[in-house]
Amino acid sequence: MGRAWRIEYEGALYHLMSRGNDGQHIYLNDDDRSMFLETISEMSERFKVDIFAYVLMSNHYHLLVRTNRANLKKAMQWFGTTYTRRFNNQNLKKGHLFQGRYKSILVQNDAYVTWLSCYIHRNPLRAGIVSRLIDYKWSSYPIYAYVKKCPDWLSTQVILSYFKGSNKHKRYREKVQKYAKEEKRLLEDLHHGMILGAKKFVDKIRKRFLADIPHNDLPQQKHLAKDINVEDLLKKSAKIVQIDIDKCIQAKRLHGIDKHKRDLIVYLLWNKGLMTNEKLGRLFNMSYSAISHCVKTFKEKMNKDKKVKNQFEELNSQFKL
Repeated sequence: MGRAWRIEYEGALYHLMSRGNDGQHIYLNDDDRSMFLETISEMSERFKVDIFAYVLMSNHYHLLVRTNRANLKKAMQWFGTTYTRRFNNQNLKKGHLFQGRYKSILVQNDAYVTWLSCYIHRNPLRAGIVSRLIDYKWSSYPIYAYVKKCPDWLSTQVILSYFKGSNKHKRYREKVQKYAKEEKRLLEDLHHGMILGAKKFVDKIRKRFLADIPHNDLPQQKHLAKDINVEDLLKKSAKIVQIDIDKCIQAKRLHGIDKHKRDLIVYLLWNKGLMTNEKLGRLFNMSYSAISHCVKTFKEKMNKDKKVKNQFEELNSQFKL
């Protein structure tokens, strides 16, 4: 399978995330965490990358960065290789530390930066590690929310400039507290798992970077590079599995084979990354949480039942997007 193509240009803003290989911890102690941040500092200086926010979880990390040069790939290759080597040397280990390549989401400059920083900073809270974010040491949140010492390599001016008044740190704390209500809206503007922004921004990126790129093995780019009629896909998949999709959507509750077929189609659309859970919910007359539950339970069914997995693979093979 081909590697996901990175969209790079001067001044590009990214949300970056990478997990430990096979879910392993990517730091074993505070010395490792300090070394991780020191390596981030070096990357920032070497490659002229602005670091806006970070959080270090046990088996993954999140970064919010801006590249002043079109060099994300080079910067992250250097960082991944350098930190892995240092981690292995310090802990007498060998082999890969991270699981494949890092994930990057291109972010519309400034328009989403404050809300995205809130998402990143709330990770320890969502994971149940702490009950108060101020109690989590390995995050840039205390620097934004309170007057904590800021390292030279962390750029806080852009995010704090959005808050008026003399007490910008208090305003930021309030923003983070309100974020839970805005998370769905933020995710609504995530397109194909690659770009976070308004439709005009996505169209601009599509025309500038993706128009002439081959996408034979890269489904996310294929979806982004051309418009796809979801309703046609819905009707065709319903015809293949032999279900009256309109009745299913209108029904208050489904049981047995009808529910199974409906869930199969929901999972197909979700798996192809064509729609957010919010949009899927509107399409199938289901709540956001019901879609999440549907996807989770269908995935569990496939893992347990080879017949269900074969049904999905057979349906999926009918649609080469």
